Amino acid sequence: MWEKLEELERRYHELARQMADPAIASDYNRLQGVAKEHAALEKVVSLYQRYKETKRRAEEAEALLQETSDPELTALARAELKEAQEAMATLERELKLQLIPKSPYEDRDVIIEIRAAAGGEEAALFAADLFRMYHRYAERQGWDVEIISSHPSDLGGFKEVIFEVRGKGAYSRLKHESGVHRVQRVPVTEAGGRIHTSTATVAVLPEPDEVELHIDEKDLKVETFGSSGPGGQHMQKTASAVRITHIPTGITVVCQDDRSQIRNRQRAMQLLRARLLDLERRRQQEEIGAARRAQVGTGERAEKIRTYNFPQDRVTDHRIGLTIYNLQGVLDGDLNPIIDSLLEAEEGRLLQGQRM
Repeated sequence: MWEKLEELERRYHELARQMADPAIASDYNRLQGVAKEHAALEKVVSLYQRYKETKRRAEEAEALLQETSDPELTALARAELKEAQEAMATLERELKLQLIPKSPYEDRDVIIEIRAAAGGEEAALFAADLFRMYHRYAERQGWDVEIISSHPSDLGGFKEVIFEVRGKGAYSRLKHESGVHRVQRVPVTEAGGRIHTSTATVAVLPEPDEVELHIDEKDLKVETFGSSGPGGQHMQKTASAVRITHIPTGITVVCQDDRSQIRNRQRAMQLLRARLLDLERRRQQEEIGAARRAQVGTGERAEKIRTYNFPQDRVTDHRIGLTIYNLQGVLDGDLNPIIDSLLEAEEGRLLQGQRM
């Protein structure tokens, strides 16, 4: 680890020298590449330099303890040594995290798919609650949200809703939301007042760059038809809805929420790209035993990552054993306590050489 850090520090200083070289500074493309690499190394090198300075302070305190018999100086040296050792332990953990290879998707925008699962109409209403929860969380983060496709239920819920969240770090913050979410409450459809359990599935897909996936037009079957979504008779009279099937994989996407066929096609291609990228990611994960089905499952009530219990005002994330008694706050978008705990747990596993 320390040899690697020394190598990174040398590289950081070499890049700084290159940025000052007139021959490189006059070449915009080359300078941009050098500057990007230099910026990427800045945090880890800064941490390493702080670690070395703290280690120097610890060594000086230890030397003073060996040299002095003065009670006051001894007490000062011991306090300095303790403070430096605690800081070194913290910095060493941060350095180890910095050296763990980062996912190329961490800063990506995401596409989130929410689907009603077990529970009929109540599951659809819960899917709508989850959509509002993520929408409000995105607003708190200063991110933008745009619905790509939706299939409303009779009572105002969603059988399915697919939407894009655009903002720096959206994937890194939301990636652990994939899975089965369970709600326990008295549904509006239940006259007897009994508590029901329903579920909805959430899938979080990083949005791919254009260059990551080449989709051959010959592999696509594109169909247009009259939309059944918002827009009334106008949309019924025009074939504005678009269905695209990727023939090699069988993946089908449908977009019909916009009046414009062109816009629906763009959204459908956007969603198709995200699903194809997710398919490739799952293939890679399955090689190390982490299939996507282990995250999302079938939607059955027993396969849950989180429970929202209304009678007890409780939200429990079962993966890390975290319980929060602020259900309405969570549904209003106060997700950071849960997300921060999930990311902290992920860091612990990564430090032990495990995966989330």
